[in-house]
Amino acid sequence: MFDLISYRKFRDTPNVRFFDITIDTSNARDLVIHSGPAVSPNNDAEDFWQFYLHPNQEDNLMALSGGRTFYLVNFTWEHPYHMVRLEAGGDILRIPPGTFHRSISDPDGSVVLNQAVRCVATTVEREFRVYSSAEISRLRWVTSKNGVMPEMHGFTGPIRRAA
Repeated sequence: MFDLISYRKFRDTPNVRFFDITIDTSNARDLVIHSGPAVSPNNDAEDFWQFYLHPNQEDNLMALSGGRTFYLVNFTWEHPYHMVRLEAGGDILRIPPGTFHRSISDPDGSVVLNQAVRCVATTVEREFRVYSSAEISRLRWVTSKNGVMPEMHGFTGPIRRAA
């Protein structure tokens, strides 16, 4: 299942905070910037939710500014549907390979660092495919209003639903 990983603070000095946010097994760094309330990936042309799924990559996501809500679906988990809130300065979200995921940023956007763990055979074309819930009926049902209620993690304020 996914994990929320804390990290180590070195120290605080006047107006400065130092942290070690290292993911020891990471072999790739991605910086993802959302301007405004961006949805990633966007809905398809018929307005169905779309998701990423990386068969050979583990994501380790940390919000550096703003906040972002992640929608995670994995049919091998006891509870297949989760919503996870990441706030700047909060935990690192570890998403294992084979997990459908999408996110929506706060109204003012967000910046997220991904310390990915990629298998040697990983290619952008294979790992960054988009899957539409219009074509995967089980995915569409789980995330629908009549489907499974998501388990919620890290929410302290109002909950935003992806458009």
